[in-house]
Amino acid sequence: MDGFDLIIFDCDGVLVDSEIIAADVESGLLTEAGYPISAEEMGERFAGMTWRNILLQIEREASIPFSASLLDKSEHLLDLRLAQDVQPIPGVEFAVSRLPIKRCICSNSSTKRLDMMLTKVGLKPLFAPNIFSAKDLGPDRVKPKPDIFLHGASQMGVSPDKVVVVEDSVHGVHAARAAGMRVIGFTGASHSYPAHADKLTDAGAETAISRMNDLPGVVAALAAWDNVF
Repeated sequence: MDGFDLIIFDCDGVLVDSEIIAADVESGLLTEAGYPISAEEMGERFAGMTWRNILLQIEREASIPFSASLLDKSEHLLDLRLAQDVQPIPGVEFAVSRLPIKRCICSNSSTKRLDMMLTKVGLKPLFAPNIFSAKDLGPDRVKPKPDIFLHGASQMGVSPDKVVVVEDSVHGVHAARAAGMRVIGFTGASHSYPAHADKLTDAGAETAISRMNDLPGVVAALAAWDNVF
């Protein structure tokens, strides 16, 4: 696979089916706070964004001031729900076993939450210790900024132009493209919606898949296509 030296996976909505759980928790809190929104709309509009940035965006759009306690309340409730309900995305182990290149995770989730989710679903041994959180880089360095992807590539000793990223969110695709990396969109998690693939490709993903089992073939095809030109 000469075209790529590293594959970077987002975690939420790519390796673990957590985005739908987050959307359910956060939509309930927003509705209670005076901003009615469904879990489905949360998934479509805000997947890939931190809870803090979601609140800031809604405050700007709707002029609704939210209590600072919403930040902590959401984190607590979400951790409880994830610890109980999060499931792996089917096919991850198959895909990883057939990708003969370096791999790592680059996520907006905290290191503590990543450790909990990946341990619960049994995927941590596939990636440890190469699991990176944007929150560890400092304030305001989360996606859609490219910082976490550039950090991951640097830690793995790979040039950004030799990296392919698997992302489920528009914000994540924008971050990867800003980092100079190629992107495969993923739409196989429970929070997906009819226009999901189109939005990912419009944002810069070269293609989108809905089954993780298809990933090795798509990575190989993109690598071969790159070598033709």
